[in-house]
Amino acid sequence: MGGSTPGAGHAPGTGRPVPLSVPAGRWLVFTTVLGSAMALLDSTVVNVALPRIGLDLGADLAVLQWTVNAYMLTLAGLILLGGSLGDRFGRRRVFVTGVVWFALASLACGLAPNAGVLIAARAFQGIGGALLTPGSLALIQSVIHPDDRARAIGLWSGFGGIGAAIGPFLGGWLVDGPGWRWVFFINVPLAAVCVPVALRHVPETSDPRAHGRFDVLGAVLGAAALGLVTYALIAAPQKGASPAVVVPAVAGLALGAVFVAVERRLREPMLPLSIFSSHQFTAVNAVTLCVYAAFGGFFFLSVLDLQVVVGYSALVAGTALLPTTMLMLLLSARSGELGKRIGPRIPLTVGPLLCAAGMLLMTRAGVGAVYWRDILPALVVLGMGMVVVVAPLTATVLASVDVARAGLASGVNNAAARAAGLVAVAALPLLAGMGPEAYRSADAFADTFRRAMPICAGVLVLGAVIAWRTVSSSALEQAGPEPGAEAVAGPGMEAGVPEAEAGAEPRVEPVVAPEGAEVAARRAERPPCRPECTYHCGVGAPPLDPGEERPRT
Repeated sequence: MGGSTPGAGHAPGTGRPVPLSVPAGRWLVFTTVLGSAMALLDSTVVNVALPRIGLDLGADLAVLQWTVNAYMLTLAGLILLGGSLGDRFGRRRVFVTGVVWFALASLACGLAPNAGVLIAARAFQGIGGALLTPGSLALIQSVIHPDDRARAIGLWSGFGGIGAAIGPFLGGWLVDGPGWRWVFFINVPLAAVCVPVALRHVPETSDPRAHGRFDVLGAVLGAAALGLVTYALIAAPQKGASPAVVVPAVAGLALGAVFVAVERRLREPMLPLSIFSSHQFTAVNAVTLCVYAAFGGFFFLSVLDLQVVVGYSALVAGTALLPTTMLMLLLSARSGELGKRIGPRIPLTVGPLLCAAGMLLMTRAGVGAVYWRDILPALVVLGMGMVVVVAPLTATVLASVDVARAGLASGVNNAAARAAGLVAVAALPLLAGMGPEAYRSADAFADTFRRAMPICAGVLVLGAVIAWRTVSSSALEQAGPEPGAEAVAGPGMEAGVPEAEAGAEPRVEPVVAPEGAEVAARRAERPPCRPECTYHCGVGAPPLDPGEERPRT
């Protein structure tokens, strides 16, 4: 457990991994928490500011959708590439670059004179997020001593949960106080603290096994396909089935097919399609798409509903949603333990059904709604459903593939969740019949909100059905490739053996023919790589896990 690993960070002058007890270890946790807090706060505070942004810029609903989706588009399309860049060029370097990029884009968002500039700046902000988000946890995994790693990740997760809890409150206070532009300006001082600390106290790490070309073409094709489909969905309420909608939609679907063809033929693709040879991995990602599509649509519309229909201020609306986050913060650990004890099938079935019930209850949040009677019960039921489903969902994703591909599997799952939220924000107003000016009228928005919530609930029920029919109750006990499948490492990774995590449970890997009995036997003695969302799991997307470094032999 105490041996060094290739690409691992070392305490200055010692040549050894950094313990959490020394200042360098504590500074590392501080700077990664601060950097990831920027992206986390952005995902929670911007929704609270949307009605005020629309009124200030004279924007319609499509602009509000793009304010959310421009960021999600570049983040979802480039997050896998961002992780590979860190492995190749240095995780600290790419993390710091992402923090600086994110801060500059945030400054541009805050200074935006019109909707077009705001949307463009949000897209650039997503690029920064794709660089810094994979790097925060990867730095902990590669720098902190293995004996302290679980505790360090627990601190990172716990502080992340606190950040998620205060995010809506902070966003509402900023919107009602200095104004919505400060929702973006707040990132600048955070970056001003984060960057010097990272440069001074965090050692550089990289993966010497990372080689080959980057799949830039795949990243561009994937983002372009998502972008064109998103554009068509957002434009459809205004332009109908006109060429301005049909052509981008068809082009987006065509580019999606080209993306799949390119990834299939490349030697080192961004998304190796062979990872989907695990039927369990494919099934759990289908559940992820349903769950996070519903979450994305719900949180986009519910904050608007609370302000436009119920009449709350931004601060009160942000505070009103705290029960869901607090339940996640308090109960995620127990949910993860429950999933290990009874298996993931029941949690992945019951959790979405509870969330669906919560969203149906939220239809009571109309004009004149009383918080404790009409809104709080819905949020409590929704929050309990999120507690039940999110932690086991993330653990099952990583347990469904070979340990050498844990980082890739986590990145794919995270990108899939963000893409699902992106499409939901674009499609849900169209499906619910929301016009461009719907958010300006309490009665009009209330009617369409009541139509939107059953759609979200239906998507969750679909996810529950998929989980019940496809997810194995023993998925967390024994996992790996399908019998007879070849374990192929992701780009820049060898099919190696991860170091043991403190407190992890061992699992038996199937024998893989190309490796031989000796490697398979060593693999069977090692525990799987599993996410450490002990205190809080992501609401906007599953937490990333970069995988384990291979021990030095």
